[in-house]
Amino acid sequence: MRVFWMFRIIISLFIGVVIVALNFTNSWAEARMTTNATYKSFSNAVIQAEVGLHVGLYGINVTLRGNPIVQFNETINYNEMFSWHDIVEEEYEQALVKGLPNPILYIVEKFTLSSPCGMIFHYRQSGRFASATLWTAFCCWMLANILFSLPVVLYAGYMTMATAAFIFFSMASFSTIMNVPRCVFSIGEDSFVTEYSHSFWLALATGLLCTIVGIFVVMLNFLMPEKIKEAFSAGFDSCEVKDQSCREGYLNSVFLNGDINLPVTPKVTPECL
Repeated sequence: MRVFWMFRIIISLFIGVVIVALNFTNSWAEARMTTNATYKSFSNAVIQAEVGLHVGLYGINVTLRGNPIVQFNETINYNEMFSWHDIVEEEYEQALVKGLPNPILYIVEKFTLSSPCGMIFHYRQSGRFASATLWTAFCCWMLANILFSLPVVLYAGYMTMATAAFIFFSMASFSTIMNVPRCVFSIGEDSFVTEYSHSFWLALATGLLCTIVGIFVVMLNFLMPEKIKEAFSAGFDSCEVKDQSCREGYLNSVFLNGDINLPVTPKVTPECL
């Protein structure tokens, strides 16, 4: 029983933490390559670096790491975040003022409103719907945990499957960006496109785990309801625990009815002494 409760708590915490973390990770879709590219504007310096694009539900993360990391007496190691909630044009202008390298500026420009690719519209809308459905899945997960602690294990199983359903809905929402013509990023002589990454596959694994747990609980509830209630400590009182004796009690009806005749003690006066 202790091992069962340990696995139950670990699995429940894993599902909850993953659902929350998936909202804030930047690895739903990724693309990276190593290429030779112009370092900065108004300069002929060409660097060899690894360029990375990491897409999340709330924005993108662009990385640039030199190979080697020190070139032209500079440390080339950039990690820039751009959010959907802010105006991308303003962040792009700030990047220009900061003098960020050309590969980063080129990628960010693809996500501006004036870009012919129109990537900002697809990624921002799909990210918003995916985030909303993930938070709904988190609410279903909380309800499932509450129901598991009550004598309604069947409905807890249903809520666990609902959690899986909303996780799959978030994946379907994010997958819509792959159904539109994807913009090709060309830097130097190389190019790349985004593909599904770790967070997407982690969401798939978590959804499958919730589905398996939910179906397992519902099936056991129909096949052996008493056993499943005992496993989740629901529906049994202390008298039904093994090796525990419950003694019978007796009530004194005379005492409860108030029919108690106490012996009358004679009052002793000073004259009798």
